Amino acid sequence: MIIVTGGAGFIGSNIVHELNRMGERDILVVDNLAPAPNLSGPKFLNLAGAEYSDYMDKREFRAALKDGDFDSVKVRAVLHQGACSNTLEDDGRYMMDNNFTYSKELLHYVTDQRIPFVYASTAAVYGASTEFTEESANERPLNVYGYSKLVFDDYVRRLMPTFKSTVVGLRYFNVYGPREQHKGRMASVMHHFTRQLKETGTIRMFEGSGGYADGEQRRDFVFVRDLAAINMFFAGIGPNAVKKQVHAVVNAGTGEARTFKAVAEALMQVHGPGKIEYIPFPGDLKNRYQHYTQADVAGLRAAGYAEPFTSLEEGVRETFAEG
Repeated sequence: MIIVTGGAGFIGSNIVHELNRMGERDILVVDNLAPAPNLSGPKFLNLAGAEYSDYMDKREFRAALKDGDFDSVKVRAVLHQGACSNTLEDDGRYMMDNNFTYSKELLHYVTDQRIPFVYASTAAVYGASTEFTEESANERPLNVYGYSKLVFDDYVRRLMPTFKSTVVGLRYFNVYGPREQHKGRMASVMHHFTRQLKETGTIRMFEGSGGYADGEQRRDFVFVRDLAAINMFFAGIGPNAVKKQVHAVVNAGTGEARTFKAVAEALMQVHGPGKIEYIPFPGDLKNRYQHYTQADVAGLRAAGYAEPFTSLEEGVRETFAEG
């Protein structure tokens, strides 16, 4: 069995579909399908057409872990994508329970059972830093989401010398791709720009901010299928997967920052021409927004992942080829 937490979410559901493409069907999907104010649609639609052997609610799953129900289950790998990823969530108690305590419970289970464990971290740990190497001097989160992820990364790094099986944390940069329509405001700019372009013929992006001109803010946009491939590689799934134990917390991005204007241009190549309008920078994002991100991928490469990344233009084409 392969366990995918957050398996109905954006990245998790793409992992499930990619596992299916590799012939994997014995998958336990764990998620929380309760209504949430930050979601704009139901997550279960992301699993349409997917094949998996079982589903568990996150609360049921955590209780089962605590009770030892999985101790005698043969689990090949755990791909932990489950988290609260709302960067505007200010309830620190809720965020720490979801992103830190839950992750610790899983970590102790997998290390006790010697099961490969690949988990989602985030580039939000870097905050306003302009250096994106996996070093404490660069790790200055701007919100409690980034803080909760950094606390777990640090917990993993402290325990790393004791691990007897693979444990890899992946610091996701700006992820985009199919199956993110439910994410509301937290969806990628590809999703928001596409909706604006189709509805109004105009893409609206922020005026200059953070020292960047209008539309020139830069992000490292990474295609979700590339992240699914990285997860499976370190989990030991697939013919080209890593064959040795890996203990690392590394960046998962392309290593190339692209402007928001470049995103708009790529979308117009797919959806047709439109205009660009610049809007004032939102007040609620001040002091909690990353104007620039670019992954240093040396750590990822050193850990053994050598595959190229999908270009922004190709990733946009693939995303919208699925509708």
